[in-house]
Formats: sequence, structure tokens, C-alpha cells
Amino acid sequence: MKHAVAALVALLASPCVARAQAPSWIIPEILAAAKAEGTLTVYSSTNEQEGLPLWKLYEDATGIKVNYVRNAEGPMLSKIALEARTGQQSWDVQNAGSVNQIPPALVLEWAPPLASEIMPEARDPNKRWHGVYAGYNAPQYNTNLVKPDDLPKSYEDFSRHREWAGKVVIEGTDREWMESIFIHYGRDRGRKLLEDIVATLNPIVLDGHFAMARQIASGEYPIMLTNYTMLTTNLKQQGAPTDYLPLDPVSVWFGMVGVNKNAPHPNAAKLAANFLLSREAQALSSTLGGRIPTRPDVASNPPDVRARLGQKKLIFLQLSADQAKASQKTFDEIFRKR
Repeated sequence: MKHAVAALVALLASPCVARAQAPSWIIPEILAAAKAEGTLTVYSSTNEQEGLPLWKLYEDATGIKVNYVRNAEGPMLSKIALEARTGQQSWDVQNAGSVNQIPPALVLEWAPPLASEIMPEARDPNKRWHGVYAGYNAPQYNTNLVKPDDLPKSYEDFSRHREWAGKVVIEGTDREWMESIFIHYGRDRGRKLLEDIVATLNPIVLDGHFAMARQIASGEYPIMLTNYTMLTTNLKQQGAPTDYLPLDPVSVWFGMVGVNKNAPHPNAAKLAANFLLSREAQALSSTLGGRIPTRPDVASNPPDVRARLGQKKLIFLQLSADQAKASQKTFDEIFRKR
């Protein structure tokens, strides 16, 4: 995998490729101004192992230095809010799953030229964010501990597996998944379904999707009510005994990009947003971390993941800050009460 990634990065950044054809994401009318700004600050939740090689493509193509600041979603939103209050904003673009939770007055209303080439669901009607990759949610299980005949056929089936009591896990912020259950089943029926699962299985609530994906793969727990499929497939491709189980509904969220309305480097920021919607960027993100592209013309990694998940009921959901707060309260009422 490492050799394949290195070869792809080298090919995309090679002088021969650059001379043959300018990158698809370059916006000629702002390129000179972006170069004159000289730098770009990216706030992102993507780990450095993926983020730094990705932004090297941008640096190599433009000569613009990227200041990459990685943090978790909550602290990043707090930092953006603090900068807005003090009038000392340093971020140019945010690349995370929480761009839609930034106060609208702080985000530029603008559609990058390549926005028309991503899936319609990944385009904010108000043009403040655009989906860079899609996060699909489905149960994750350990293939050594859960045999094919024992796999649930639906979420209702979970409450029939009393042998898993105290062994099923869920991440403590999976409110979007919970809301998709409410939408699919109806709020009253959906809540009863989740309460039945809790009453029967007493799920363990933990923090951190990536850490939990590894715990399932290592056999610490047999099954997880829902997780990000890209984490599961990454471990599976590394040889871990784990897989995901598509069940109705499949909750879908987006890793997004948004431009600061008061960006210190506005032209470099616009160029960066367009870059993240390009074939080059999404192909590399797919190769590096298994992130599922929002561009239909870029292959997913593994290739069958969109087809498997697309057979189920997809519910696209992006909660606002107020909605997330209210939803988290409901989630805690259901899963954390003891």
C-alpha cells in the first residue's frame, strides 16, 4: 500500500505531468493573486498521514505554502469561534465534518467551479460547504467472532442476540446514525427499537471511532452497532478479521470544505476548496485512507464499497450545531442511562 501511494503522489506531482496538463482544479483568473498571498492555513480533522501528502499536491502545483492545523471537530469549532470574537482569524479553509456547524456569517457563500462534478447531495443549497468525501455508517464486526449465519438481518435482530449482552459497543457521538434510525422507522418506533436494543444488550458506550474499529478488529468486542465503513475497510485491507454489515438505513454524512468569509488568504482559499473537489485530490484521498469520493468519476477503495452500501436505504444527514446539541441529549438519554 505504501509503495502504491508513493507512486501515485510522485506521478501526480511529476514535472512531466505538470507540463503536459495543468491540474484540473486551477482557477486561472485567481491563480496569480493566490500565489501573491503566498500561504494558506487549513483547519482539518484529517490525520497528518493523509492530510500532508494531499496538501503537498497543492503546494507543488501552486508554490503556495500550506500551514496544516489538525484537530478534533469540537476543539476546532471552539477555536474558530474564539478567533471570530477576537477578530484575529487565522484559518482560510476548514476541511472536516463540521463545516455546516460554523456560524453562517463566518463562512463564504461560494460555489467552486468543480462543485458541479460532485454528487448533488454533497452540495449545500446555500453554497457554504461542499462534500469532499462521504462517510457511510454500518455495523462493524469481527469475522472470527461473528459467523455469517449469526449476522443480524436488520437492526431489530440485534435485540434477539442475548448472547452479546454487555459485548456490543457504540461510539458516544453517533447521533447522526440515531437520527437516521428515527427517520427510517419513524421517531416513536425508532426510539423504541433502540431502547429495546439497550434493554437486551446493554451496549458499552466508548469514545473514538478509529480506536473502536481497532478494538473490533482485535477481537476485544465482537460487534459494533455502527461505525464508519472506511475505517473498517482500511483494517480489512490490512488483513484484520473485520468487515461491515450493510443494514437499512445507511446513514451518510460528508467531510466538507468551507472557506472563511474573512480569510487572510482569500484567493488561495478558493483555490484550495476547488482542489479538494478535484479528481486528483479525491483519488489520492481514496488511496491514502479509503475515503469514499463524492465525485462519481473517482473509484472508491475498495471498488465495491459504494455498490454494496448503495443497495440499502441511504439517508443523508448533516445536523446543524443546535440540532446536534439536541440530538446528543436524546442519544445520551437512550444509551447512557443505567
